[in-house]
Amino acid sequence: MVKSDQYDAIILGAGGAGLMCALTAGQGGKRVLVIDHASGPGKKILISGGGRCNFTNVNATSANAQERYLSANPHFAKSALGRYTPSNFIDLVADYGIAFHEKTLGQLFCDGSARQIVEMLMAECDKSIASGGDVDFAFHAPISDVRHTDGRFIVTYNGLTASAPALVVATGGPSIPKMGATGFAYDLARQFGLKVVEPRPALVPFTLGGDDILFRELSGVSADVVARCGKIRFREAALLTHKGLSGPAILQISSYWRHGEPVGINFLPDQPQGWLRQCKRDKPRSTIKSVLASSLSGRLADILADRIGEQSNLADLQDRRLEEAEHLLSDWPFLPNGTEGYAKAEVTLGGISTDGLSQKSMEAKTVPGLFCIGEAVDVTGWLGGYNFQWAWASGVAAGSEL
Repeated sequence: MVKSDQYDAIILGAGGAGLMCALTAGQGGKRVLVIDHASGPGKKILISGGGRCNFTNVNATSANAQERYLSANPHFAKSALGRYTPSNFIDLVADYGIAFHEKTLGQLFCDGSARQIVEMLMAECDKSIASGGDVDFAFHAPISDVRHTDGRFIVTYNGLTASAPALVVATGGPSIPKMGATGFAYDLARQFGLKVVEPRPALVPFTLGGDDILFRELSGVSADVVARCGKIRFREAALLTHKGLSGPAILQISSYWRHGEPVGINFLPDQPQGWLRQCKRDKPRSTIKSVLASSLSGRLADILADRIGEQSNLADLQDRRLEEAEHLLSDWPFLPNGTEGYAKAEVTLGGISTDGLSQKSMEAKTVPGLFCIGEAVDVTGWLGGYNFQWAWASGVAAGSEL
């Protein structure tokens, strides 16, 4: 509920970064207004991780920032991530008795519902009163105007007006537009003279066409693979869909992909070099199709073997031909004709340029009192809790400075 029109800070966006910023500033004694066009807080949190919220990753640290966060400035995220770590957020989750578990590769999920994380953040906002601060919320509140006059930011929303000496842009990027996501943050950044790195969908499935279209017939088939784009490789599951390729390995590699580039898939990453020749010696009457079927889905094995084009027993194939088949299976080339776009992208790559922001406070260098945090900024993490950790860390960085 909105109680005033004068605040210490106005935060645009009640997602993970916005809520973290609000509770940090509120507990620091600040009077804060959070405005969001959605019906309630944390809408993306609620759908994340299949409804269980992959709320952080134990490896989302400043030491890994340069490798696991994509940005035009790969060093930018280190400061915030170093000051608010996965352990800090895990401690908060534990304080609220929220049960969680670790999945593969350091990913942490709630045992129960993602709603527990949203309720925890809102409860932390409520604690502001004890510190002399306060956090007000305005939901169902589309913003019609933002101005900066005489050292104050004036925000008009739902026919109301509020002002504050500080404004925090935490409205995210345009990924998942069905939830109301837009490029509003970029428009606002440009309004205040900040540059924007070209945004594009990230952690997004590929679409296939041309010679690869027959793989779409395998919709629902998955395999443990190594996906490659250039020199970047990820080993996780890949999923064939009615449109193309998805699954964790594909989503990861999509952040590094540019239109027109091939993607290589190693369908048998555990097989040593020369394994087909060894099969020829051990099981000379086997075929490539039967050998593949022992490790992969029968339908996938059929298509791969048919594309290789060898139906004979291994004993009848020259070693050179087996080496060629082995090489193909270890780096099968796909040429995506695109992605499924923002509609299916988990996050947005690019965004408000870090060149114009302080890495310590997230404040704009040329506009005192203007802060940009979370997905709106040109910092994009790997799949698996990295982007939530950036939301928490950047939110704390800005909230501590308000």
